Amino acid sequence: MRDLRHLYYQMLRIRMVEEAIAREYPKQEMRCPTHLCIGQEAIAVGVCANLKKEDVVFSTHRSHGHYLAKGGSLKAMIAELYGKSTGCSGGVGGSMHLVDLSANFLGAAPIVASTIPVAVGAAFARTMQKKPGIAVCFFGDAAVEEGTAHEAFNFAVLQRLPVLFVCENNLYSTVTNIRDRQPRRPIAYLAAGHGMRARTVDGQDARVVYKAANTFVGLLRRGKGPGFLECLTYRFLEHCGPREDGPALRPAGELARWKKNDPVARLALVCKEKDVSAMKEKINKEIRDAFAFAKISPNPTVNVHDERLIYQ
Repeated sequence: MRDLRHLYYQMLRIRMVEEAIAREYPKQEMRCPTHLCIGQEAIAVGVCANLKKEDVVFSTHRSHGHYLAKGGSLKAMIAELYGKSTGCSGGVGGSMHLVDLSANFLGAAPIVASTIPVAVGAAFARTMQKKPGIAVCFFGDAAVEEGTAHEAFNFAVLQRLPVLFVCENNLYSTVTNIRDRQPRRPIAYLAAGHGMRARTVDGQDARVVYKAANTFVGLLRRGKGPGFLECLTYRFLEHCGPREDGPALRPAGELARWKKNDPVARLALVCKEKDVSAMKEKINKEIRDAFAFAKISPNPTVNVHDERLIYQ
């Protein structure tokens, strides 16, 4: 297993970045809606710790954690939120459309389930071209309610493609609980119905996520794909924005119960208190530098779309 300190540091970094965004967002200087992943950090870190540079990742509207865990630039991400030309998407994508080709983070998109077939296409292309690497696609529980997801699952199984589907089941589609949308069974059952290996794990424990993803990634690299990993998790903040949901939107006590299962706090015991303090100091400096960089960066030019044509 990867050093537990490494997993903890990556989760702590994502948590602190998201908290900084939540503090700055009400100033209304950021140029886009933003969906924060506080509470779900263990999934991005646990999965991406198994990946290599050549592996490609696709994400959703809640993509900051995946982007950072795959190696995306923090400065470029914050600049993107501010709509600056130095942003990872040139300042025209915003929080929900992060792209960083240098990290093989090939894209996030807000349309539910839309990146699932794209990830399958990327895995198919690599197979046809005999290139190394696998594809990983993160999505939420609501994505499996879309027909395009099942078409993609079917094709991936039929072609035995090296793609790992990671379902972050945080129980909610915006504010609608999964109990009101789906039968009471693990989402992984749907994947098994397509004939692929599937597991449901505790998405609040980075060690558990890492081990499960490690097994799947090993199979994919040996040509035994695809795989489906359902991670049970919970977002601590509102669907979109920097605040918590009001009491009318979640059952009484639910948030408090899940906060007792905070993924960052669960792994904190692997580090000494002085080491955690040093980590926080280092991360805080990186965050301050990233926000300062974003605020002094120039806006995109009128030719931004021509300048950023990336089709190859």
